[in-house]
Amino acid sequence: MSKTGALDLASGLGGKINKKEVESAVEQYEKYHVYHGGDEETRKTNYSDMVNKYYDLATSFYEFGWGESFHFAPRWKGESLRESIKRHEHFLALQLGLKSGMKVLDVGCGIGGPLREIARFSSTSITGLNNNEYQISRGVELNKESGLAENCNFVKADFMKMPFTDSTFDAIYAIEATCHAPDALGCYKEIYRVLKPGQCFAAYEWCMTDHFNPENEVHQKIKAEIELGNGLPDVRSTRQCLEALKLAGFEVIWEKDLAVDSPLPWYLPLDTSVISITSFRLTSFGRFLTKSMVKALEFVRLAPAGSDRVSSFLEKAAEGLVEGGRKEIFTPMYFFLVRKPHSAS
Repeated sequence: MSKTGALDLASGLGGKINKKEVESAVEQYEKYHVYHGGDEETRKTNYSDMVNKYYDLATSFYEFGWGESFHFAPRWKGESLRESIKRHEHFLALQLGLKSGMKVLDVGCGIGGPLREIARFSSTSITGLNNNEYQISRGVELNKESGLAENCNFVKADFMKMPFTDSTFDAIYAIEATCHAPDALGCYKEIYRVLKPGQCFAAYEWCMTDHFNPENEVHQKIKAEIELGNGLPDVRSTRQCLEALKLAGFEVIWEKDLAVDSPLPWYLPLDTSVISITSFRLTSFGRFLTKSMVKALEFVRLAPAGSDRVSSFLEKAAEGLVEGGRKEIFTPMYFFLVRKPHSAS
């Protein structure tokens, strides 16, 4: 089961980082970002260290607030956040035509929430690729609890250098994960390499939209907040991602920013002006209580020193995401379905 209690949150804070070194890790992570004097080139060069530190520090908070699936979703009126997340995962499986007997890869799988849901929904065998040891250990534990340990597994590796032979998988997907890649083209080329000819790759990407103006200081501030709070080297535009897919060799079947037609704003769970009973921990008051609880846990030394600072940069992320959504300059669900040509070697 997902860790939902205060002591669960405290015990997971810092992931695989030694508890005495959490505060130092927070400082090192923060220094990668613009708010603390960092720059894009340094983040890209050190992306593996930065992203690993981020997920060691943030995973416990994600699981406490969101459950096992760490992503957004288009949402209908009357639909709960949990229902929308499941539907978003099912949509991906349907677009890929997943069915029993297929060998599927989840690129950047987190703790495996979508992997388990899609495996149950489509009766497929799924491998989760992740470079964070703590998230994999949680995923293995949750797979066992879900009865999926035999047909779903995890591989610890960098998605820029996958340890698979060419043309291994029948389908590949990524859910808000390849945004951590320092180079979209390099990442998409690796996905292309391990995908069988004639088969498809589908993803939800975090992107800046055409409304983003790089000369606008407010827009730049929002982008920097999103990068700081979410462990990103850079947030690419939808056009950059589409161009990278084509350069990697993929045939584009269709692509669309699914946030545009969402009946309810995708950022609604993070909007502090909204009151929700089903997503209470994500509301303004729920987040205040969580932050207060983390401070108290850190004070009595149940949570490691630096935990409150993690909570603070995640708050900054939430602010940036909401503002990015309101101004329509950012989307977490630029969707594309692409195919590796049959003629590809």
